[in-house]
Amino acid sequence: MPRSLLLRRVRELPQGDRPRERLRALGGAALTTSELLAVVLGTGGGGQSVLDCAQGVLAHCEGSLGRLAATPPAALTRVAGVGTARALAVHAALELGRRMAGEARGAGVPLRTPREVAAVFQPRLQDAPVEEFHVAILDAQHRLERDVLVTRGLLDASLVHPREVFREAIAERAAAVILVHNHPSGDPSPSAEDRVVTAQLVAAGRLLDIPVHDHVIVGRGRYVSFAEAGWL
Repeated sequence: MPRSLLLRRVRELPQGDRPRERLRALGGAALTTSELLAVVLGTGGGGQSVLDCAQGVLAHCEGSLGRLAATPPAALTRVAGVGTARALAVHAALELGRRMAGEARGAGVPLRTPREVAAVFQPRLQDAPVEEFHVAILDAQHRLERDVLVTRGLLDASLVHPREVFREAIAERAAAVILVHNHPSGDPSPSAEDRVVTAQLVAAGRLLDIPVHDHVIVGRGRYVSFAEAGWL
């Protein structure tokens, strides 16, 4: 098909069939995933219509939004018509979705079991492309007061320092904390470094009289709890 026809394809659709118009008239729930991606991408490029670009992005990730969230922006630029700006726009939209999922069960939620911890953190962390180390600050009723992101990147004892972990907990007069981080590989099995970091932070919590109730590692659809396994 000639390039001019590809680029005009969305404009030539009936007004009521264009993704933006459908979104305005019917709301996001009425659109297909490729149509929603087309709205995020905005325009096509490289001889592709915006719908073609959106379908190419989905095909690149085998139709999985989870895989899309875990795909670095640079890898998305390999899809025809998707440049750096469009790839970043897609990742920004997915990050907003993750944060909204976190807010759905955010401050004030009781975190008494590893399953409850996973329910709060897994939607945001299981598809994150790098490791994130969080501290859940709890009140006396085991309710989540704040979620503090301590570091992003490889988990290392030199990066996850007790000072950074407990600074906010002290300021909030926390009754206890729960440590949470993800494994981008999808396998939540703890590494040797995970165990070292946990032991250091548990010891620091004892000195500060802020107990570490658990360390939950989130994987794709699974989690591991140090407390549940008897490792604390």
